[in-house]
Amino acid sequence: MKPSLSAQWEVLALLGARHGNAFGFLGRHQLEDGRWVARTFEPGAQHAWLHVEGVSEPLEAEVAHHHGLFVLELPEDARLGRYQWEYQTHDGRRWKKEDPYAFGALLGEQDMHYFREGSHRKLYRCLGAHHRVIDGVEGTVFAVWAPNAQRVSVVGDFNQWDGRVHPMRLRIESGIWEIFLPGVGMNAHYKFELISAEGQLLLKSDPFALFSQNGTQTASLTCSLDGYTWGDESWMKQRAAADLYHQPMSIYEVHPGSWKRVPSEGNRWQTWREMADDLVPYVKGLGFTHVELMGVQEHPFDGSWGYQVTGYYAPTSRYGNPDDFRFFVDRCHQAGLGVILDWVPGHFPKDAHGLAQFDGTALYEHADPRQGEHQDWGTLIFNYGRNEVRNFLVANALYWLGEFHIDGLRVDAVASMLYLDYSREEGQWVPNAFGGRENLEAIGFMKELNRICYEEHPGTTIIAEESTAWPGVSRPVDAGGLGFGFKWNMGWMNDSLRYIEHEPVHRKYHHGEATFSMLYAFDENFILVLSHDEVVHGKGSLINKMPGDRWQKFANLRMFFAWMWAHPGKKLLFMGGEFGQWQEWSHDGSLDWHLFHGHEHAGLQRLVKDLNEAYTGQRALNEQDHEPGGFFWLDADDGDNSLFAFARRSREGELVYVVVNATPVPRQGYRLGVVEPGAYRELVNSDAPSYGGSGMGNPGELKAVPSGWQGQAQHVMLEVPPLGAVYLVKA
Repeated sequence: MKPSLSAQWEVLALLGARHGNAFGFLGRHQLEDGRWVARTFEPGAQHAWLHVEGVSEPLEAEVAHHHGLFVLELPEDARLGRYQWEYQTHDGRRWKKEDPYAFGALLGEQDMHYFREGSHRKLYRCLGAHHRVIDGVEGTVFAVWAPNAQRVSVVGDFNQWDGRVHPMRLRIESGIWEIFLPGVGMNAHYKFELISAEGQLLLKSDPFALFSQNGTQTASLTCSLDGYTWGDESWMKQRAAADLYHQPMSIYEVHPGSWKRVPSEGNRWQTWREMADDLVPYVKGLGFTHVELMGVQEHPFDGSWGYQVTGYYAPTSRYGNPDDFRFFVDRCHQAGLGVILDWVPGHFPKDAHGLAQFDGTALYEHADPRQGEHQDWGTLIFNYGRNEVRNFLVANALYWLGEFHIDGLRVDAVASMLYLDYSREEGQWVPNAFGGRENLEAIGFMKELNRICYEEHPGTTIIAEESTAWPGVSRPVDAGGLGFGFKWNMGWMNDSLRYIEHEPVHRKYHHGEATFSMLYAFDENFILVLSHDEVVHGKGSLINKMPGDRWQKFANLRMFFAWMWAHPGKKLLFMGGEFGQWQEWSHDGSLDWHLFHGHEHAGLQRLVKDLNEAYTGQRALNEQDHEPGGFFWLDADDGDNSLFAFARRSREGELVYVVVNATPVPRQGYRLGVVEPGAYRELVNSDAPSYGGSGMGNPGELKAVPSGWQGQAQHVMLEVPPLGAVYLVKA
C-alpha cells in the first residue's frame, strides 16, 4: 500500500521522533478516501500481523519502512472490535502486544478543569504513572504537563529508551500529554522525552513520580499507592482530635542518612525498616513526641541534605521504597511518635532531568531571573502566580499528609518566599503590582496551602522556618495571618546561642540577650530550635560552642538545655546534641556513638530524657506555651550575678519554678519567691551526679517561709548549682 505524500511526511516525522500527533497516525484510522488502515511502529520487527476479534485469520501488514513501520488496509470486518499486533524479528522470535494507540482519551474533563483552575487536590492520582486496567487490559497510564512541547514520549526499559516508540497524545485544553502502555507493570524505569518549541531534545524525570532513583541515576520508577496496609488507626483517630497548641511537642530532628550507618557493610545508610527497629525506640525512649526528618523527598546530591528536591512526590530511594517509608511512619505512630517532614516549596535545583525549563520554557519557574532565580543558592523559584504550579505544590503537601500519614510539614526558607528582594540588591528584583517588596503571589499560595491542609487533615500542622519579623506567620488566615500552625523561633536561637557562647564572667554584660525573647515570646506560636543549621559550616557542635574546660562545657550545655525546656514554646533538637557530640555534623557519616563510653555524654543524654519527661508530664510546662498566662518573671534583672528566675503556669494554676545560674559560682541560700505556702521539691537539677554534675542541690523538701519575696507572698531557700538550672514543684 503506497503511502500518500502527507503520509510520507508523517512517516518521516515519526521515524525522526518529531511527530506531535502520533495518535492521529498510528493505530486504526479511516482515510479521507473512505478506506480504513492500521499502522504500528515496532523497531526491530521484520513482520507484523493484526489479530482482530471475530476475524478468523491474522492479517499480515506491509512494511512501510524497514525501521519497523507497518501499514495494513483493513477489510470491513476488521474495522471494529478489539485487536492485537503480533511481531516477528529476523531470527524468528515472535510476540504479541496490545496497541497503545487503540485507547481513547484517558484523563477526564473534570480532572483537567480542576488542574487548570489550580484546585485539584488529588492531582497526583491523575498525573504521573499509574497502574490501570482498561477494557480488561492491564498496563500503566502516563500523563505529564508540558504545554509548550512539540512532542512528548514515554521512554524506558520497556522500549529501549527510544523516543520514537511511544509518542503521547496532547490534550490541548490542558497542555497534558497522556498514553496508556499495556503490559508495563511495577518498578519499570522511565522518563519523558520532549522536543521543545525550539527543537531542543530534553529528557526529564517525572515530576509526579512516586518512586525514583537517586544520585547520578535519575530514572523514575512505576509504583503503586495502594499496596500498604496501615496499622495506625488509633493514632490517626487521636490525631484528628488533637489540640497541638496546648499539648507538649518536643521534636528530634534527624538526617536519616547520617543518624546511624552500618560500618560492617561499607558504611551504608540504614533502611527505613532498620530505622523503624532502631531510631524509633531511641527517640521514644528519650521522651520526644515527634521526629522531624530531613531529606525525605528525592534529591540527587547528598550534600544538599535534601533541600534541593527533584522528586517532590517520591520518598528517596536511598533508604527503601515508598512502602518501606510507610512502614517507618506506621511504626512511629504505633510507638506514639508524630512524624514531621522538611518540605521545600520555595525553590528547586537546575538539574537537567528536573523541573527546570521542563518543556523548554520556564514552566514551573519565573522566566525573569529577577523573580525566578535564587542567586545565593543557584536554584530556581516557583511561579506561584500560575494555577498549575500552585496546584502541583498544594497537592504535594496533601499527598504527604494523606498518603503517608505525615503529621506535619516544616516549610523551609519561608522568608525567601515572602520578599521579592530577598538577598537581592537594588535593581535585581521586580516590585509587586503596588510597588512593594512583598511577594503577593507567594503569600496567596501559603494562605491557600495552610487553609486547605488544615481543612483536609485536621490535627496536622504546617510549620514555618521564617527568620524575619513578618507579622502573623502563625495566625489564622481569617485573622489576617499566613495560617501556619507554628513558627521556628530564630530570634531566640540566635540570642540564646550568642549569650551562652560568652565566657561566664562576661555574661552579666549581655543579660538582655538571655531575657529579650520574652518580649515577643507570645507574638507567634513558636518552636524553640537548635537545628542542624547551627552545627555545620564551621559553627561548631553545641558542646564546642560552650566556653570553659571540659567540665564547664558539659555543665553549660546541661544548664542551657534545662533553660530551653522551661522556656515557653515547643522544642526541637538536632540529633547528636542530646549526647554532646564534639564534631560538627557531617552528612557523610554516622553520629559519634562511641562517645557513650564517657559518662558525661551518657549523663547529658539522661538529662534530655528527664527534661522531656518533665515537659510532657507537667502541664505547667506545655499547656500555655503560646499564651502570656503561662509565664511570669520572678527575677529578670539580676544581671550582675547572671541569674534569672521565672515560673511556668498551667491553665488550672499548677506551677513549675525555674532558676538558672549562668556562672560557675554556686549560689547558696538563694531566696525564690513562691505563690503558695507548703513544701516544695526539685523536679530537675541539671547538676545532678546522674547527669555528670557536681551534685549540688536540694534533697528532700523545701518549706516555704511566709515572708514576701520577688513579688510573692512566700519564699523558699535553695541551693543553685554552678552553671546549673533547677526546677521546683509543690511536694
